[in-house]
Amino acid sequence: MASLPEPITSLIAALGRLPGIGPRSAERIALHVVQSEAPSVKELARLLVAAREKIGECSACGALTEQQPCEICRDPRRDGSLICVVERPVDILSIERPATYRGRFHVLGGKISPLNGIGPEDLRIASLEARLGNEKIQEIIIALSSDVEGDATSFYLAQRLGRKNVKVTRIAHGLPVGSGLEFADGLTLSKAIEGRRPLA
Repeated sequence: MASLPEPITSLIAALGRLPGIGPRSAERIALHVVQSEAPSVKELARLLVAAREKIGECSACGALTEQQPCEICRDPRRDGSLICVVERPVDILSIERPATYRGRFHVLGGKISPLNGIGPEDLRIASLEARLGNEKIQEIIIALSSDVEGDATSFYLAQRLGRKNVKVTRIAHGLPVGSGLEFADGLTLSKAIEGRRPLA
């Protein structure tokens, strides 16, 4: 049986390490790349290198940015009294998409996970506390996932930050808009009931 040349198999292996790219997708992308015109492949390579070299973490909040501080931290129209704490920079995009939140952000860089050797000291909690001392923050909104690690991290943050004269809240977890109860699992329904608020 014929095998692919080593440069292609190496490219497939490298692409397969990317999130969301399985073996078949990696193979299709690799074969497409090696059969494309050389200028377009060089342009793709140039853009990959440029993105990696130019993009870094915001020194204030941890978001991905080309300038320091990031656009959100520089924006005087944002409400500096509100900080939304998220796990990863990409989570900021999800919260920004509906264009309803007008505060600022803080990226933790993960969740507390003793099984994976991640403790509070491995996250950007100390820099969040430093911001409490330097900025006029009144409320911290915790927007972490509702899995075991997210719940543990949220509880830890509430305990640690609640002693610093700042209001600590957590986003409600519940049913997606337009979805029926028959499609919801028990945990989602219980979170929806816990996060209920008055109608009048």
